[in-house]
Amino acid sequence: MAINRILVVDDSPTERFFISELLVKHGYLVSMAETGEEGVAQARQTRPDLIIMDVIMPGMNGFQATRALSKEDGTKDIPVIMCTTKGQETDKVWGLRQGAAAYMVKPVNPEALIRQIRALG
Repeated sequence: MAINRILVVDDSPTERFFISELLVKHGYLVSMAETGEEGVAQARQTRPDLIIMDVIMPGMNGFQATRALSKEDGTKDIPVIMCTTKGQETDKVWGLRQGAAAYMVKPVNPEALIRQIRALG
């Protein structure tokens, strides 16, 4: 599956801008959401090819949003890359158990993120 459309879910305007600029520069179509709830709703509606998900957000956190998406028939095949400041090994294991395809710790290395996206495509 080719990855063209990416949904970025992060409550930080700075992070959304940084990641979206990077992705657009590499030819991806980007949509954005500020909360876990908004990200889940957008994923259900638009079916992006990949989701980049923050963990620490108000309301539904990234672990909860990823788990919700991984349990639904319409969204369970969308790979999720968690990008978060939560860098403990237990956080990574928990994120992958919720259904994430990959887990990266902020600040994310731009080249590493693009490599990870291409590896999932």
